[in-house]
Amino acid sequence: MKYDTIIIGGGISGLVSGIKLAKSGSKVAIVSAGQSALHFSSGSMALFGHDAGGDILHPLEAIAELPATHPYSKIGPDAVKRMLPEVKPLFAEAGITLNGTEEKNHFRLTPVGAFKPAWLSMLDYATVDSPDNIPWGKVAIVNLKGYLDFYPDFIARGLNACGLDCVTREFTHVELEVLRKSSTEMRATNIARVITGRVLDDFARDINRIIDDTQADTVLMPAVVGLFDEEPVKRLSGLVKRPLRYVSTMPMSLGGMRAQMRLRNHFQKLGGTYLIGDSVSYGVMEDNRLKSVYTVNLDDMPLEADNFILATGSFFSHGLKATPDTIYEPIFGLDVNASHSRPDWYDTDMYNAQNYMKFGVVTDEDFHVFKEQSPILNFRAIGAVVGAHDALKEESGAGVSILSALKVANDIINGK
Repeated sequence: MKYDTIIIGGGISGLVSGIKLAKSGSKVAIVSAGQSALHFSSGSMALFGHDAGGDILHPLEAIAELPATHPYSKIGPDAVKRMLPEVKPLFAEAGITLNGTEEKNHFRLTPVGAFKPAWLSMLDYATVDSPDNIPWGKVAIVNLKGYLDFYPDFIARGLNACGLDCVTREFTHVELEVLRKSSTEMRATNIARVITGRVLDDFARDINRIIDDTQADTVLMPAVVGLFDEEPVKRLSGLVKRPLRYVSTMPMSLGGMRAQMRLRNHFQKLGGTYLIGDSVSYGVMEDNRLKSVYTVNLDDMPLEADNFILATGSFFSHGLKATPDTIYEPIFGLDVNASHSRPDWYDTDMYNAQNYMKFGVVTDEDFHVFKEQSPILNFRAIGAVVGAHDALKEESGAGVSILSALKVANDIINGK
């Protein structure tokens, strides 16, 4: 099978590049093993939120000062600014509403009651302009009885520290009784399948009773509404008499799974081929070009393309792997910017920055990958597998993934 571009990896970077290419009329295939880091998303995306000086309010100013090896510097500050306005419309076309601006970070409420800087957040997630001025009044933190992936007491403690008055309440519904028989069934995705139709009306009545009882000005609840689209989120918010905001839960992430499904569906509607549940086992290279790849499911049937994109993620998604003495890219044996000395990989203080977080495949300024110090001319890398940035400490993971995806897609479209 022959394509214009084959993307290896079906997470956020792979899907964004695939959508951009498919919209240009290219014939594109994505090979996806299935679950991606999006399934563990907080419901917010970070552009650049933290450096050695602490939280960053103006990410574009910080991006302009990054070293030349950073993915944002390879893209270029001007190109970053030029591409950023594409992001919210691209997600909106897939049915995903994002709020926020690149000019100034807002702050998302985490599942443990802390605030972290964010660039974009999904519809009705709990965010504020500043943790020093939270306009929520009295807050009712509402949980479902028996739901263990949400921690109202942690959240209340964090909001109390910010000067807010909080109360916690629980409620339930007869439709949840089947799930409650097993803690493994009482999960966000399973709950969301139940909270539809008339159950939404019942939920609204229960939440409104809590509002009347507590005189709350704002309600926070776990993000367990709207697995397939945003309509249940909008409907419940419309039925509740006070502002209702959602807090991300411990994995699995409902918002992340919804984003994954919506982006995938949008890509396929644009004509893209999505090979889910498959993985690339190896590739055939000739004259510093990747000619074809072979997958586990297709066995001896090669996938050929003019261009290839590696979007397999970092260690979490097995885009990189480690043994006791080496770190490597497991599919093609690409060059990796990792130290050969194991003590250089990490800091014994787990709260400090860890060097291994910046490891990734070696790329040039246009994100072409290298093998045995030679560039592969039709093969580029995007997202977490690129390395040279610490997505955790910098709060930059989603931004790097999305913008490197747009940069590489644009370059392919323009024949660069």
